[in-house]
Amino acid sequence: MSQAALLAQGIASMGLAVSDEAQQKLLAYLSLLQKWNKVYNLTAVRDPLEMVTLHLLDSLSILPFVSSKNILDVGSGGGLPGIVLAICKPELQVTTIDTVQKKVIFMRQVKGELGLNNLTPVHARVENFKPDVSFEVVISRAFSEIGLFIELTQHLIEKNGQWLAMKGVMPATELEGLVMQPVNILPLKVAGLDAQRHLLVFKNSI
Repeated sequence: MSQAALLAQGIASMGLAVSDEAQQKLLAYLSLLQKWNKVYNLTAVRDPLEMVTLHLLDSLSILPFVSSKNILDVGSGGGLPGIVLAICKPELQVTTIDTVQKKVIFMRQVKGELGLNNLTPVHARVENFKPDVSFEVVISRAFSEIGLFIELTQHLIEKNGQWLAMKGVMPATELEGLVMQPVNILPLKVAGLDAQRHLLVFKNSI
C-alpha cells in the first residue's frame, strides 16, 4: 500500500475531516522528513508506512480536540504534532519550539516549501522563551514528564488556557505526584496502531 492510500484510509477510519489538499501537504511534509532524516537523524522511524501511522496519524488523532486561535508545540523535534496541525488548520497560529538547531532549520524549510504562513519555528529553551503573546494551548508529544512540562511553560499560557499532554499508556505514577490534576483524560484512536494513546488535558486556572 502507498503512503497516500494508508493516510487516506487512516483518516477515514478515524472519522476525521482532512481535505485532499491538506493530505497532499502532509505527504509532502513526510517526504521532506524522509529526505532530511538521512542526514539530520530527525526521527528513529525509517519505514515509510510506519511514518504515516506513527507520525501523521498519531498527530492527527488530536485534531478534534484543538479549537484555539493559537498553540505552542513544545519539544517539537521534526514538527510533530505542530506541523501536522498547521497543515490541517490554516486558521490556527502554530508556534513550534525546540532546543536542537538542526530540527528548527528543518521546520523552517518545511514552512518555506509548503507555504505554511501560520507556522513559526523557534530555536530556544522553552523556559527562556518570551513571546509577545500568550498561548491558549500548549502541547507536547514527547517533551518530558508532565509536572516539568507544566512548570517550564507556566509563563507562556493564558489564564484558563489548556495544556495538552500526549501520552502512550496512562501515566498513573506521573499523575500521583502532581498538585494539578487533569480536567479531562481522552483515549485516542490511531488507525493501524495497536497501542494505547491518551491525551491529558490540564487547565490553567491560576
